[in-house]
Amino acid sequence: MQVILLDRIAKLGKLGEVVRVRDGYARNFLIPKGLAKRATQKAIGDFERQKVELEQKASDKLKKAQELGSRLSGIVVEIVQKAGVDGRLFGSVTNQDIVEKLGNDGIEITKSQVNMPEGPIKSAGEHLIRVSPHSEVVVELSIKVVPEMSDK
Repeated sequence: MQVILLDRIAKLGKLGEVVRVRDGYARNFLIPKGLAKRATQKAIGDFERQKVELEQKASDKLKKAQELGSRLSGIVVEIVQKAGVDGRLFGSVTNQDIVEKLGNDGIEITKSQVNMPEGPIKSAGEHLIRVSPHSEVVVELSIKVVPEMSDK
């Protein structure tokens, strides 16, 4: 299926590009999220009329993401988790835990914006993760997992 991109999408294209994607990806993800429209002649004409407005929205989104990125850079997120004597956690620290901790600190991000390259954190210590509030803005964050020793 051919679609017109209404936003920049990593590894797919820029705003206004007409790209061919799988039908399911277009129907189930791109179109419902407002990231693309079916590429019909009418839709292409409508896009040309709305192009300036859409470019303005995209640049506003990018500015907000860059501001969030600058707030996030250099932050060390400290999470206390129960652990055994060897430093291995009972359970793990997931992206949901990180989102909740940042939310408590007044920084709003979603789970899908947190990239944990090595999967959930299962040991105490410092770990690096990536947060990408926008496809063009990626910030590395340091997660410090502090063990809470259980009394047995």
